Amino acid sequence: MGEDVGGSSARGGVKSSLRTLEILELLAADDERRSIADIGRELGIPRSSLHGLVHTMAARGWLQADSSGTRYGLGIRSLLAGTSYIATDDVVALSAATLDQIADRTGETIHLGRLDGRDVVYLAKRESVHPLRMYSAVGRRLPAHATALGKALLARLEPEERAEVLGQGPLPALTPATIVDPGRLEDDLREAVSRGFAVDHGENSPGITCFAVALAGGGVANAISCSLPDSRLDDAHRAEVVAALTDGARQIDALLGRREA
Repeated sequence: MGEDVGGSSARGGVKSSLRTLEILELLAADDERRSIADIGRELGIPRSSLHGLVHTMAARGWLQADSSGTRYGLGIRSLLAGTSYIATDDVVALSAATLDQIADRTGETIHLGRLDGRDVVYLAKRESVHPLRMYSAVGRRLPAHATALGKALLARLEPEERAEVLGQGPLPALTPATIVDPGRLEDDLREAVSRGFAVDHGENSPGITCFAVALAGGGVANAISCSLPDSRLDDAHRAEVVAALTDGARQIDALLGRREA
């Protein structure tokens, strides 16, 4: 009987750990704060179990309540964990100087992103020198199919892998220009492979065009991108942006290759 009790306790501990992770992942998915009832409904966790768990996470700083004390978002401990992840990531560190160079060369917003499931996550950013620029932030995640970064990475996958990553559900539309038809997306990804870079034309943010090139090194799916308003996009600037990204990707890959050798 002692073994059964211990086993039940261990399983309960695992369940609590899984629920803790599910709560963090839910609140990290967007900027919306949620009540305990909201969290329970979305995750299917009984309120009796959830109440103590949420309050414990808030007391330890992983969650933070709003001024009403009833709606929760991520806390400062979550920020510190995320910051530590980025600070110790080899790809982020090795690409830093190159991202600076691409930003200087183009004058536009530059990102390093990584595929995470069916989303792409921004790991690093260099701001445009222009007042008119796209909104983004390190740690933000967006549907991969709606971004040049994501499409550059999806294009590297075999069709079977891509179907598994994107899943069977509908592809969400962020703007009227977002490609949500699987057939059209496949055509777009084939074009990305053919020309060596991916593009999104207002598919993430209206009036913003983004170009992206996937990195070959690093052991995980990373890409770099350049985003700019359509008002600044002409043939010459487009060519310079693509050249800067292509040169930058080659340079980062060389650094990653030397590290892995």
